[in-house]
Amino acid sequence: MVCHGKPVIGGTRVLVANLLGALAAGQSRQSILQDYPSIVEEDIDAALDFAAQMARFESFDYESGGK
Repeated sequence: MVCHGKPVIGGTRVLVANLLGALAAGQSRQSILQDYPSIVEEDIDAALDFAAQMARFESFDYESGGK
């Protein structure tokens, strides 16, 4: 899903970039889940998977989650 042209966690308005930034800053998963009550742990995994796919410079359809 996309919000303002940026990828978000499906069914939310939580930007993938915000989750990745929090992880990069050293925030724990539990803390992120408390900050974003509309997401679950699997959403954090999906954000990391998305980032890994983007880092490979492959074609990726983020509208459908790459599937």
